[in-house]
Amino acid sequence: MINIWKKVSKKDVFFCLAPMSDVTDIVFRQIIAKYSRHDLPGQGKVGGGPDIFWTEFVSADGIASNEGRKKILPILKFSKTEKPIIAQIFGAKPENIKTACQIISKLGLPDWGFDGIDINMGCPDRSILKQGAGAALINTPKLACEIIRAAKAGAPKLPISVKTRIGYNVIEYKKWLPKILAENISALTIHLRTKKEMSDISAHFELAKDIVKTVRKYDKKVILIANGDVKSLEQGRQLAKETGFDGIMIGRAIFGNPWFFDSKIKRNNISIKEKLKILIEHTKLYEKLLPHRNFANMKKHFKAYINGFEGVKELRNELMKTNNSKEVFDIIKNYFTKFSKT
Repeated sequence: MINIWKKVSKKDVFFCLAPMSDVTDIVFRQIIAKYSRHDLPGQGKVGGGPDIFWTEFVSADGIASNEGRKKILPILKFSKTEKPIIAQIFGAKPENIKTACQIISKLGLPDWGFDGIDINMGCPDRSILKQGAGAALINTPKLACEIIRAAKAGAPKLPISVKTRIGYNVIEYKKWLPKILAENISALTIHLRTKKEMSDISAHFELAKDIVKTVRKYDKKVILIANGDVKSLEQGRQLAKETGFDGIMIGRAIFGNPWFFDSKIKRNNISIKEKLKILIEHTKLYEKLLPHRNFANMKKHFKAYINGFEGVKELRNELMKTNNSKEVFDIIKNYFTKFSKT
């Protein structure tokens, strides 16, 4: 298997889709894959798109248990349009990390499978922190290193990467990052905020260059990815150029903007009709591929798709009351009927 990190690192800068729970599921990833690519004569859909997709993060403890596995493995489903793709896991028990990685490394084989496994060491959610996982591992570097070694033992043929933050309650990357870099990981994504800062303040772009310098002092080969507050491809390219990061991970900027990764398309040029058409498509695909999941998850996307046009508040309020794709379709149809007469 080709090491995906060696492949993407050949680009001047590459872009990744961030793992966001109940957001970047298989449905949204397929919508992004479809609309972030543009046509070239005789070549079909090419260009654009994230260079690497990430799954939503999943519990290693859950995968390691027979009962939990039935609920969690469907979250890890993906199609070939979402390749290359990294599976992200979280947990604080090395033995379960190893088991989870063993199972993940076999998914989709022999034809095609995951291109790597990423360990979440940055999630600030209280339920995750209580387990000693996510950002809590910043406070337990010895355990964090054991987890990385367990992941490597479980999936020796897949590159293991880590996503983390610049600190827990305070900025401490100079103390924290060298610990995990000693484990020779393939890639490192750094959210440019502490756990305490959540996403309430601006990302620390002013520290980016020094973070790269610090990392390179301990590991000159690890692939470095910056995450936090990047709102456009142009901004991402500039950040990478000025600081030395190899790649940029896109999170909140993707909401309501499946065209983000296509440099030939500007969101402001997308018509209201096109936005609502894709919203309907997104909703129908959600019901088809994820019938077992709460329809309310789609409402995060409603808010993001619908903005900046006449009647938007009324339309959004109506859509927030829906329970299925038919209701969504009927409300949007009525919206166009109403405004075509005004």
